[in-house]
Amino acid sequence: MELAAPKKDKVKINRRGDRWQLYLMLSPAVLLVLVFVYMPLGGLVMAFQDYKPYLGIMGSEWVGMEHFKFLFEYPDSVQVIWNTLRIAVLKLVFGFISTMGFALLINEVRRKVLRSTVQTFVFLPHFLSWVVLGGIFIELLNPDSGLINQALQALGLNPIFFLGDNNWFLFTVVSSEVWKEFGYGSIIFLAAIVGINPALYEAAQIDGAGKWKQMLHITLPSLIPTIAVVLTLSLSQILNAGFDQIFNLYNPLVYEKGDIIDTFVYRIGLIDGNYSFSTAIGLFKSIVSLILILGAYRIAYKVADYKIF
Repeated sequence: MELAAPKKDKVKINRRGDRWQLYLMLSPAVLLVLVFVYMPLGGLVMAFQDYKPYLGIMGSEWVGMEHFKFLFEYPDSVQVIWNTLRIAVLKLVFGFISTMGFALLINEVRRKVLRSTVQTFVFLPHFLSWVVLGGIFIELLNPDSGLINQALQALGLNPIFFLGDNNWFLFTVVSSEVWKEFGYGSIIFLAAIVGINPALYEAAQIDGAGKWKQMLHITLPSLIPTIAVVLTLSLSQILNAGFDQIFNLYNPLVYEKGDIIDTFVYRIGLIDGNYSFSTAIGLFKSIVSLILILGAYRIAYKVADYKIF
């Protein structure tokens, strides 16, 4: 005699009716993204037009790839792209080293009060706007009355025009960015270090390994997935180089080595009114950034088995 299979209870789930409050709460954010992220994408057509504001997108003449050809023929644009890559790579390298180093050092501080105090002080600069910091640095680095140059003169050295000399400007931009962000950037590494199994350190201590060997053979290998994620995300921003910082610190004296893509687009597009050419530069930057993030993601998957989906 065959027994009939038990009937499964059908549970009807109303995916929309019982969640309308969540969709309502999410709707303002979705609206903002649509208005400020997706709708402006229609303006990318200006990169392929000789755009005139009085004619609009529909009435402006179509020129195809002319602006992209001019991008690589225009001497200033090539220099600007090189400046952007150089500044961004220097920020990435020195920022990563300082962030990782600080996380490893602060992790060894056992006194809670001292550790919390140090972390608080190094986190604070991250929350200051470059508008504020730019004014502070301009005053501190003033070649005549700045505190830094007064100290140099007191030591018998010549004053340095940090924000007016091309070579010193590059040093100032990179070092000030590292100083501002290394404390806050170390949070992700500190979180990863806390997640390492303490039994590994206990076993290493029993085997006679000191702090240095524990760091080399336990801490750093355990941080490889986190390092892969951080570097992957950083590469996606390699062509940004920090518009806020550069815009608040640079001047015509340092355009040769301090002008980056974003500040160049600002001057060409908004100041000079060359909207089509500046849009072409911005689109070129976005395409290169997409290629970099895809390449970095592929490398992270091969090296650290990191994948988003």
